[in-house]
Amino acid sequence: MELRRTNPACNCVLLCGITLCLIFGINLTFAIELYAPAEVLVENGTTGILKCSFKSREVISSAATVIWSFSPAGSDAGSAVSIFYYTSANHYPGSVAQFKDRVKWAGDLNKKDASVHLIEAQFNDNGTYSCAVINPPDISGTAAQTQLKVVIKESLPQDNTAVVVAAVCGAVIGLILISVVTCLIIKRHQTTHEYEGCTSVESVSSNATRPGGKKPESSLEGSRCSSHSTPVQNQALSEECGLSRGCKALIVHQRSQCP
Repeated sequence: MELRRTNPACNCVLLCGITLCLIFGINLTFAIELYAPAEVLVENGTTGILKCSFKSREVISSAATVIWSFSPAGSDAGSAVSIFYYTSANHYPGSVAQFKDRVKWAGDLNKKDASVHLIEAQFNDNGTYSCAVINPPDISGTAAQTQLKVVIKESLPQDNTAVVVAAVCGAVIGLILISVVTCLIIKRHQTTHEYEGCTSVESVSSNATRPGGKKPESSLEGSRCSSHSTPVQNQALSEECGLSRGCKALIVHQRSQCP
């Protein structure tokens, strides 16, 4: 019996055909990547949020499912119990009476968000919370875990926002006060300078009108107070001083000294 050799080209074609059938005939499955904060602090008696996000290569389908599990503090990882299910836009509580009506859906699968709310957190809620997501054909990889610590209000990190706002407001008020005081000092200095300038002009004008040099001060005051010449002198004095407030005050003072 004669054996026939197989054509190598035919073997290659056959192998390629089998490979293509395997690739296109079987749906490839990938693991979903999950992310959650390592630790969450919640004030006792308040509502906290357990965050969980994920990445999936497939479009989110109606069969996508979210499962949250809980392990009490100090217990083994194998003791985790399911406390919440979410699938087909419906959520179902777990069998643990401790979390009955206290775990609410807070995520959005279309935004790759699988977070939940924990209502009225209690000290016995301390422990490890695990988040798992299935989006067929993708399956959940390693569950994302978060350590929850329920503490009193004084143990929460302090928010420095109020302190920063108060410091900025104080600095602004201080700058405004400094600006106001500076303006008042400058204005007062200018007023004093105008009054001194008016007095010096009035003195020079008086000396210039004296015939034959110096004239006794008593004689000058007498001429200012005379009934015939006082209005003319007051008008001239006002014109020389530019009707400034200081000169006006000086004229009134001189009038009050007249008999």
